[in-house]
Amino acid sequence: MKTTLNLNDQILRQAKGQAAQGGITLTKFVEDALREKLMAEHDQRPAFKLRMRTVRGYAPPNVDISDRDALYDVMDRG
Repeated sequence: MKTTLNLNDQILRQAKGQAAQGGITLTKFVEDALREKLMAEHDQRPAFKLRMRTVRGYAPPNVDISDRDALYDVMDRG
């Protein structure tokens, strides 16, 4: 898409110089700069924060888990 922009002369000269230095066109340079700016604004969302809830409960009974019958008894009472 073609667009006309009114740019500050000094900024345009710097952009052309950096584009030439990087071996890219001015169009590519401007596109990259716009993309970087847009992505930076997109990334400024507050970071997700996981809130852990603490739930009070009761301590499980002391059961020897190698004793199948005792384990089943505790699970059936549950």
